[in-house]
Amino acid sequence: MMNFFNLFGAIAFQAGDPFGRTEVIDNTLNPDFVRKFVLDYFFEEKQNLRFDVYNVDSRSSNISKHDFLGQTFCTLGEIIGSKGSRLEKTLSGIPGKKCGTIIFTAEELSNCRDIATMQLCANKLDKKDFFGKSDPFLVFYRSNEDGTFTICHKTEVIKNTLNPVWQSFTIPVRALCNGDYDRTVKVDVYDWDRDGSHDFIGEFTTSYRELSRGQSQFNVYEVLNPKKKGKKKKYINSGTVTLLSFKVESEYTFVDFIRGGTQLNFTVAIDFTASNGNPSQPTSLHYMNPYQMNAYAMALKAVGEIIQDYDSDKLFPAYGFGAKLPPDGKISHAFPLNSDPENPNCVGIEGVLEAYFQSLRSVQLYGPTNFAPVINQVARSAAEVTDGSQYFVLLMITDGVISDMVQTKEAVVNAASLPMSIIIVGVGPAEFDGVLLDIKLYWGTAPPPPITWTCNIKLNVRF
Repeated sequence: MMNFFNLFGAIAFQAGDPFGRTEVIDNTLNPDFVRKFVLDYFFEEKQNLRFDVYNVDSRSSNISKHDFLGQTFCTLGEIIGSKGSRLEKTLSGIPGKKCGTIIFTAEELSNCRDIATMQLCANKLDKKDFFGKSDPFLVFYRSNEDGTFTICHKTEVIKNTLNPVWQSFTIPVRALCNGDYDRTVKVDVYDWDRDGSHDFIGEFTTSYRELSRGQSQFNVYEVLNPKKKGKKKKYINSGTVTLLSFKVESEYTFVDFIRGGTQLNFTVAIDFTASNGNPSQPTSLHYMNPYQMNAYAMALKAVGEIIQDYDSDKLFPAYGFGAKLPPDGKISHAFPLNSDPENPNCVGIEGVLEAYFQSLRSVQLYGPTNFAPVINQVARSAAEVTDGSQYFVLLMITDGVISDMVQTKEAVVNAASLPMSIIIVGVGPAEFDGVLLDIKLYWGTAPPPPITWTCNIKLNVRF
């Protein structure tokens, strides 16, 4: 009996820093992953990559809870330098067992920043299910320069119908055609099966230029099954797919907004929990050494001095969390470092540092490590801005694991649609990768995180 797996591949830099994960593909030994990874490519550097493959056994975000299937190592240059920028590597890591192979493709991204949103429907598709109709879905493929195709999108499955109407979806134009409007886009139509052996209904081809015409007679496509066409003289088609709507919007970069007059509002939040150690002791992360800055001060200065250049008034709200405040010892998770609730602003990074050191002398480090209150506080300010004139950046510096993870996940997801980004900087010896990954995996069907990575090489991974 053949075992099928729910597979995902986890990408990590060889240095050990996790970069990202593919989606999970159910019940297959030969997954073709849709999710791409965008990387900066530097010709003069050796950029080591490690790819781990797992069988998913649960909803846990902890890698150790899943079955390891193999890994491989390569460099980004090795992928790009391969024929057609296509590299096949053998997976290893399980003694005495063949782990299969993994294939990478890379393509330099165009400067096209348009985003396309479209909706399609189908009519009179072939019936594939014995006791029902069909459970159709679409798979989009972008053509490569060497004539091969790379998957770029899958629609949802519509159950038990020959006339499905799929939900509208959004896709970057460069993912669809990499800015080449006449490049072929192939669309396969499948009938979904629970065991992963989806039945091929048929296919058609189009291009971005054709799709951009919108709903018209030119965007009604015959779904053709080559095998049926070759066997049956009277074969006409396996149904039709119609484009219902198509629109294009431009995706603006951070620099575009700054040039357009958007003001950056920089807020700082510092961890004052007892796990940092007694500030009077040299082992404390909050220790005030007269000769050098502590870990918190260094992190604040390193990040803050970069961001402050984009904040015109140089007035930074600064908060602490996890401390007992005088005079009654009340625990606060969003107290102003300058002790002024009406005006928590500090003048420049030096002003934030001064208020931070002053707070260390007056508050008692306590706990727990709650992120949600200060995230929600900044989110409330961001929610008041609807015209693009302001963008909020929250820098959170902490030494350990988040105590209110459920509330923090909810706060981050709620802030996803706001003009707001969150930077989390970990100090001290604790492990932070799992914390950040746990937050990322919570997104599910929620809006995308408010962070954009600007890079120029996209990787596709498949078996």
